[in-house]
Amino acid sequence: MKIAVLGTGVVGRTLGARLAELGHAVTIGTRSPEATLARTEPGAMGTEPFADWAAANPGITLASYAGAASGAELIVNATTGSASLDVLAQAGRENLDGKVILDIANPLDFSHGMPPTLFVKDTDSLGEQIQREFAGARVVKSLNTLNADLMARPGTLPGSSTVFVSGNDADAKHTVTGLLKDFGHEDVIDLGDISTARGTEMLLPVWLRLWGALGTPAFNFKIVR
Repeated sequence: MKIAVLGTGVVGRTLGARLAELGHAVTIGTRSPEATLARTEPGAMGTEPFADWAAANPGITLASYAGAASGAELIVNATTGSASLDVLAQAGRENLDGKVILDIANPLDFSHGMPPTLFVKDTDSLGEQIQREFAGARVVKSLNTLNADLMARPGTLPGSSTVFVSGNDADAKHTVTGLLKDFGHEDVIDLGDISTARGTEMLLPVWLRLWGALGTPAFNFKIVR
């Protein structure tokens, strides 16, 4: 498939590289390609400058959000949750209509320090907000309950663990589930419509505290049944 990954951070890079490895044509979307390539300092999380990463991944192209989305069959929202609606608006409603949006963002609020809280929960979710705002798109929430490395390569953990999908469109969930299985996810649970994204987004407070307790983000949930 032709896949647009919106976001140049660790998550976007990790998934972009994995998708390209699996044979997909990947374009990374950013606000300003020129500015992104011109940065020479490490990112906030110590990530290498994007230009260096791009040089090591020559098969992946860089474009504006709209440029990446316009030619894509599937769009991965790998942006910060607080910026997701704005970024998708910049991608262009006309470039999203009819397309699958794999939403992996979380509604994390860092305004009061660490650990972050959620800026939407209980009666709504970021996944639902995206689906309402871009009603012509087919939003599937998934992969937001584990770190980037395990999103792309779950086999680095012993045994199998669980990921979830939420969305209103059965065909879109089927497409996303196929990608998840290509990544190596063996246990994929369809929770139901997009409102069930409330549950997976609300796992983040638990996930963050598990990270603190375990001292590593290299873990995932397993639903035993």
